[in-house]
Amino acid sequence: MSFPLSPAEVPRRLLSDPVFIRALKGRDLSVVFAMARDSGISFNRMAEACGIKAERVSKVARGEAKVSSLDAIERITDGLRIPGALLGLAARPWEQDQTHGTEPHHGDDPMKRRQMLRSAVAAGLTGTALAALTDTRQSFDHALAADTPAELSDLEAAAESYGYGYHGQDPAKVLADLVVDFDGLRPLLNTPQPVAVRARLCRTGAQLAGMTAIVLHDLGARRESRSWFGTAARPAEESGDRQLHAWTAAREAMVPLNYGAPKAAAAQAEHARRIAGTALSAAAALAAAVAARAHALCGHVEQARLALADSERLMGQLDGEQRADTWFGYPEQKHHVHMSHALTALGETGRARESQQRALELSAPTSTMTRTLLALDAATCAHRDGDTEQGCRQATAAFVALPPAYRTGLTRTRAMDLYRCIPASSHREPAVLALKEALAA
Repeated sequence: MSFPLSPAEVPRRLLSDPVFIRALKGRDLSVVFAMARDSGISFNRMAEACGIKAERVSKVARGEAKVSSLDAIERITDGLRIPGALLGLAARPWEQDQTHGTEPHHGDDPMKRRQMLRSAVAAGLTGTALAALTDTRQSFDHALAADTPAELSDLEAAAESYGYGYHGQDPAKVLADLVVDFDGLRPLLNTPQPVAVRARLCRTGAQLAGMTAIVLHDLGARRESRSWFGTAARPAEESGDRQLHAWTAAREAMVPLNYGAPKAAAAQAEHARRIAGTALSAAAALAAAVAARAHALCGHVEQARLALADSERLMGQLDGEQRADTWFGYPEQKHHVHMSHALTALGETGRARESQQRALELSAPTSTMTRTLLALDAATCAHRDGDTEQGCRQATAAFVALPPAYRTGLTRTRAMDLYRCIPASSHREPAVLALKEALAA
């Protein structure tokens, strides 16, 4: 019996790759799918050939789902044309017709394409046959117009999902997921793409790299964070999305801002404002807010107040997606978080407390890091108003209440800033000692 060719047949070289072989022996299909994709086989092709939804193939490749049923493993074996012995199975029926040692052509050779189609029709409308027909149709569609890689839509959706923040998840887990999806862009960028598709790839890459940098910043890995922001800036600029470029610059300014280099932060924030230009955007409002915080920490009172005024003016005019509660938007809640820090640094504790209260009202209960930072600002306000004991107690309570994964990076730095501004003559007071011990632990 003659079996139709599969449009998702893996290249022969993979069947001699030690990593691929180990994955097959362990039935680690996340590695199998990922390496097949890197060889040029799209998730859509694998899905059609194996009788599995493309979304599930993508999740398995990212390690978010597993395949355990024997039936599914056999379908994957047949769809990718992997000899059964490599997965601990009996020889597959199609193996007798398979000529090993040559690369599959997936229809590039007209004679092979004809053979594939004739075999498909002769064998009936099986899953593999339907995959061959689908591949023929899609190839024609691609020839008519530049098509978008199926994986790109998945990655764009993933970037949008990450943009909503931690939602109570461990930052380290979010970081791992982000990097896996970011790596999924590499094979797409290595392939020549139409201009419009490459722009989308760059935009998604900039978003994923920028969010990776944010998480690294929050975890205290400031050097790695700056490097990732640098990586994000290049595709952001190439994408032609000026506001995304401004956003990456403004978020990058928050690294030196939150880790003891306010002058560098002010320069970077002003750079972000120049990129944003005069357009009404979330990026422009964010850049102004970060500049206000940086100038306030530098003691540049007038510049800080001017930047604050600009941020408030812009925020008041934003609407729709620009005010979305995401890492890319500039909602009222985020605005008041920035105002809290800037006004605290300026010593305007009354207005700072108003922003802290409003930000807390707008923050979700799962916004662990944000709520802690607001509590630490409030503690600093208490110290600035002359009640250092109360400020230290508030800061200690907020810090020790954090889950262990959050007691690092930004939260620890903000609490340490409070401790460092307390005069040495007060360091032996019980509340100050308790804060020191909490930070040391």
